[in-house]
Amino acid sequence: MGETTTVRRLDLGYVIRPASETGGSQPRVEPVLAYLVAHERGLLLFDTGIGAADPETEAHYRPQRRGLQDELAAAGVTLADISVVVNCHLHFDHCGGNPLLGGTPILVQDVELAMARRGDYTIDELVDFPGAVYEGLAGEAEIWPGVRIIPTPGHTNGHQSLVLRQPDGETVVLAGQAHDFAFQFGSDHLARRASLRGVQPPLPTYRPWLDRLAEFHPRRVFFAHDFAVWEAPLNG
Repeated sequence: MGETTTVRRLDLGYVIRPASETGGSQPRVEPVLAYLVAHERGLLLFDTGIGAADPETEAHYRPQRRGLQDELAAAGVTLADISVVVNCHLHFDHCGGNPLLGGTPILVQDVELAMARRGDYTIDELVDFPGAVYEGLAGEAEIWPGVRIIPTPGHTNGHQSLVLRQPDGETVVLAGQAHDFAFQFGSDHLARRASLRGVQPPLPTYRPWLDRLAEFHPRRVFFAHDFAVWEAPLNG
């Protein structure tokens, strides 16, 4: 890869998660973030923001939207410039701008697309729309040099993350909603390290796909619902 891959975060609004889903007594306001990746092969868009939903979903999450086209314009980009879309999963706050990108390949895990099409999972019109072009994946795939999709199931069975390797060896991960927050990723990272170093149990469990992500030695990890960024400690 002859050019450095760059990542720009796009702020596409927020949702208000009710207290019944936060594990506490208060609702929580969560940003909805997408990422624009500039690569020598083209522009990749990781997630597309909050889509129009049914009245029940609107009342439940009270979404406040920022336009995808406006955010792209601020980066000097139009919808027509996007080469490929990668959705971490197909809930309405991650694939909401997909219908604006008819004709553009959308990469998702086969299991995620199948689940979305069974109904009662997401907003159907955000998944199947005029010009929708899906490229289903059955696991891990390097889609461009230095750009690899890794399955990271948990939030959904078909959740996936994006690993970006730079020419200088630095790696960043776009983790979507593999974890809701950076501190949760950090906790799992430490649980894994403690386990590998033979610390006596009891120890918390961690998500098994962290073993695969660790092989890339990521320096930074970005998330879909957290402005915070996890950065690798200097001691690993």
